[in-house]
Amino acid sequence: MSRTYIIAEAGVNHNGDLQLAKQLIDIAVNSKADAVKFQTFKTELVISKNAPKAEYQIQSTGGNESQFEMVKKLELSFDQFRELKTYCDNSGIEFLSTPFDIESADFLINELNLTTIKIPSGEITNAPLLYHIASKQSDIILSTGMATLSEIEEALGVIAFGLLQKNELPSISAFRSAYLSPAGQRKLKSKVKLLHCTTEYPAPVEDVNLLAIETMNRAFGLATGYSDHTEGIAVTIAAVALGASIIEKHFTHDKQAEGPDHKASLSPEELQLLVQSIRQVETARGTGIKIPAESEMKNISIARKSIVAHTKIMQGERLTADNIAVKRPGGGISPFEYWRMLETAAAKDFEEGELLN
Repeated sequence: MSRTYIIAEAGVNHNGDLQLAKQLIDIAVNSKADAVKFQTFKTELVISKNAPKAEYQIQSTGGNESQFEMVKKLELSFDQFRELKTYCDNSGIEFLSTPFDIESADFLINELNLTTIKIPSGEITNAPLLYHIASKQSDIILSTGMATLSEIEEALGVIAFGLLQKNELPSISAFRSAYLSPAGQRKLKSKVKLLHCTTEYPAPVEDVNLLAIETMNRAFGLATGYSDHTEGIAVTIAAVALGASIIEKHFTHDKQAEGPDHKASLSPEELQLLVQSIRQVETARGTGIKIPAESEMKNISIARKSIVAHTKIMQGERLTADNIAVKRPGGGISPFEYWRMLETAAAKDFEEGELLN
């Protein structure tokens, strides 16, 4: 199995503070995650002034401010993201960020030169954003929280159309044609990965449906991972065992900090344990071929059994259920030969416990 790509999701847990964002990068580096991911947006382009908060956001931050006001405080400038990208480059970890609007997508692709763009679950129906990102020929990680298979297919149609750069106007029929075309399928397989996700913070374990990872992989033939919003690390590790090729998990410097996502995020220690556990699990998955492992070979003769003399046996004496038995060690006559041995004559004298041969 290939190595699991682990994204440490800092998101907006920097609370709009550049130095805290750098601290989160340090935490991700220390955990040995492959990438640290932020969220890039212009609040005015993403959220209406009268948009309500989600229930989890109200529980985390109260109901005295609008979603616009809450998110505006979490916005970092493009200059700050330039500094964070450089900080990541110098720290030896990949910088990723999720754009929520076309202006932010262009900044990440054209100015920060990101070759991979993560599209969040909430944008899976944002066809103009999907088309714009795909037309830039970016590698895409598409999160699918709240989506059905048909909605995922529709999004992939938009992406396929953008990747093919057809000289025709975008339309629903054009998206479908692009998705169904051999060229579109080849583009999707080379450029797009999917993430299963349950969009709730924290996500109830009973709503996770990890087997959807396999369903999506079969349905679309694309590498499929998992963006986890559950508490703790158990579900994330299970996803890796099921074959998730990418893992994304929120983390924070302090679960008690103010902000919408801290409570559903991992502590620095938990993030480090998660990465260590994932590396163990992906190694443990193995090849799927059922043969003895090299470390087992030395124990075969110790753990298995042979046919032995249960009592002292004289040469020529008939072997019976009373004078032979199946006991350790292995390496002698196989217990599969037990019934064939009965009523045959002993070829020589055997002491009690001696292997028959």
